[in-house]
Amino acid sequence: MTRLLRHLAPRTLRGRLSLVALTTAALLMTVLTAAFNIVLDRHLRHQADAELGSRADAVATTVDTSGPRVRVLETVNDRLLDANVWIYSGTRLLEKPPATTAGSTLTEAAARLAVRGDGGCTTVRAVRLCARSRGGSSGTATVVTALDLAPYRNSAAAVLLGSLALDAVMLACTYALTRLAVGRALRPVRTMTDQAAEWSAAGSDERFGAAHHPAELASLGASLDALLDRIRTVLGHERQLTGELSHELRTPLTRIIIELDWWRARPRTAAETRATHEVIADAAQAMRAICDTLLDDAREEARTAATAAPGTTAVEPVLCRLVDRLGTLEQVRAVVDTTGPELAAAVRPALLERIVSPLLTNAVRYARSTVTVSARPVPGGVRISVTDDGPGVPEAFVGDLFQPGRRADPGDGHDGAGLGLPLARRLARGVGGEVSHDRAYTSGARFLADLPAG
Repeated sequence: MTRLLRHLAPRTLRGRLSLVALTTAALLMTVLTAAFNIVLDRHLRHQADAELGSRADAVATTVDTSGPRVRVLETVNDRLLDANVWIYSGTRLLEKPPATTAGSTLTEAAARLAVRGDGGCTTVRAVRLCARSRGGSSGTATVVTALDLAPYRNSAAAVLLGSLALDAVMLACTYALTRLAVGRALRPVRTMTDQAAEWSAAGSDERFGAAHHPAELASLGASLDALLDRIRTVLGHERQLTGELSHELRTPLTRIIIELDWWRARPRTAAETRATHEVIADAAQAMRAICDTLLDDAREEARTAATAAPGTTAVEPVLCRLVDRLGTLEQVRAVVDTTGPELAAAVRPALLERIVSPLLTNAVRYARSTVTVSARPVPGGVRISVTDDGPGVPEAFVGDLFQPGRRADPGDGHDGAGLGLPLARRLARGVGGEVSHDRAYTSGARFLADLPAG
């Protein structure tokens, strides 16, 4: 039964609200119609009793109870007064309507009212009977009058049918007006939904805002704006990831194609073939490193977005752990400067490692003998400094230092896809920080990671 009701229930919000309004109106009209007809029935009965009482009082004036016995006086309108009238002296019937017999149902009901002597009323076969008593020296006379209730009941039935017809019209109007009103009320929501779908597909800068919207739709507009901002951010990350993959994979793929074309141009010696294989292997390894780096970045961003709170991380243990992972180096020594107070950054440990690790890897790659990692407090945050004593960043390359896929000297013998520094900066900016190059440091290279304080 429940499944059937769910299947029959309207699928749209407008249909459901219209059904609720129709049901509510139907219940209310049913109660009002029933109450109205009950009151009308009682009112008609009261009118009938009043008319019977008036007739009984009129007939009672023709009954003489002052003599030795009760007698009925003859009047000019005697025939009109005697219609549907019984007159009793005690329990003795003095007069009855000409159209009835002594043993008829109405006569028996009139006799019972006369015996009761309380002036009550009763209804027998759609006929209303009421009794009025009049006392005197010769005894008590009781006048019972009767009235056919068919006209009253016909009026009540006509009123009932009219009220039911009016209820049906009112319910139809209620349903139609509710659907119209709800449809007009939901039209802005439908418009906003269509606009949100269009803007989200194109990554548009258009937003709803709170102006020119009712208070009920302002919060919806704000929620849709926030959702559109998140969608635009995701689309931006997707386009950036696609662009970086395309840009970075093009170079190793070009190297592979060139080597294959060169190798197939003419017969090659075994040494030349091995050299070609090594170049292809290096290019494939570079492609794998590019994919791993970008995909790790995407996964890290997804985990960061899913985390409600950034957390707080002690900086020094993370820096020591990163240096320990470098292992024992014969030519380069990496140290952590632990002087100063204990610091904490408002980022998770994994994210702090992802930000500092590319800086440290770059420094170890180009340092001659020493890499120093230090941290100190700055207003509102923590500054991590990674310094090496290498050749430094060429002045001509400083502007492209944080561009994805750019390297100062691709043929310097170091592997790398040119994505480490851009990735570190992007992650730092994602938590309200920054990664920069200290151009004032001339004894090598120094990179600074500024993060919010924990």
